Amino acid sequence: MFSITVAALSLLIWSYLVFARGGFWRVGAMPSCNLRSVRRVVAVVPARNEADVIGEALTSLFTQYFVAPLQIVLVDDGSSDGTADVARSVAGRLGREKDLTILTGAPLPGGWTGKLWAVSQGAQEALKQRPDYLLFTDADIRHDGRNVADLIAKAEADRLDLASYMVRLSTKNFAEQALIPAFVYFFLQLYPPAWTAAPDKKTAGAAGGCILLRPSALARIGGHAAIRGQIIDDCALARAIKSSGGRIWMGVTPVTQSIRPYSGFAEIGRMISRSAFNQLQHSVWLLAGTLLGLAVTYLVPIAALFSGQIIAARLGLAAWLLMSLSYAPMIRFYRLPPFWAFALPLIAIFYAAATFHSALQYWRGKGGPWKGRVQDA
Repeated sequence: MFSITVAALSLLIWSYLVFARGGFWRVGAMPSCNLRSVRRVVAVVPARNEADVIGEALTSLFTQYFVAPLQIVLVDDGSSDGTADVARSVAGRLGREKDLTILTGAPLPGGWTGKLWAVSQGAQEALKQRPDYLLFTDADIRHDGRNVADLIAKAEADRLDLASYMVRLSTKNFAEQALIPAFVYFFLQLYPPAWTAAPDKKTAGAAGGCILLRPSALARIGGHAAIRGQIIDDCALARAIKSSGGRIWMGVTPVTQSIRPYSGFAEIGRMISRSAFNQLQHSVWLLAGTLLGLAVTYLVPIAALFSGQIIAARLGLAAWLLMSLSYAPMIRFYRLPPFWAFALPLIAIFYAAATFHSALQYWRGKGGPWKGRVQDA
């Protein structure tokens, strides 16, 4: 017979998540702010074989709504597809050659992850221009024209050391629609934005695709060397800034977007698997607890609903409704059909499998694969 206690536990978990987890499920875009004075910003863009997207990304940066032209430092991290040539072509077409610096990345030293090594080199070059802010952004991000100005205005108004946007990810095909909104949902569940912004909370989240940072805050933590071996580098940076006394903020935006599509379930699975076991600190116990927690949280409500026991079924239905209601704002944010809000139990099975696969890859010495590099061996 199905345990009423387990069904009640699942409902208790969802009551906590919905009502006491910082309102992580509330998704709303930050309104545009007025930038009251000129600020000098240098964007750092690490790029490794990004020829297919770098042109659109750089164009969006060069055409930001700014009084002072935004400077860009592109770190060509061993590309073999002509990424740097595409970047030069874009800058030339827009008449912005003087605003683009292209660095050829140095060989990866021991103890560093590839992206952080590229970002560190770019930051050192960018700091030579004495900027008021550094913008760290990926090579596949298309920025809205007011994106940087809005982030600066937010940072100025709230005296932030770090302001970050979770950009809108691609949801064009079925696999993306099934899994990508849940990826953002789970991320915000782990790092509730309200807790990230609260000085009295240890929670510190950031989204690496778009991070605005004061140089003084970066210097205070000892630069990127302080987090050089981290796989989940964005949250590691946010954690270091916050623990040093800095103020941080993270939000979502519907207008700044990732232009990198995911071809299907396998590619999204690899994206999840790349960092999941690292997130669990390579602990077998944390892995087991996570898989059990996913089962109790996402699968028990459905099992209880169809258990044939009236009380267990009612508890399961209540938990499933809370789950679906909390996911509905993310579904609306991505402008998807409402039925996706009820699909979290199935989606959770995929994420559990990807998490276990992440552990297998680590144990095989192939953890954290990125751009041909094994970063979590």
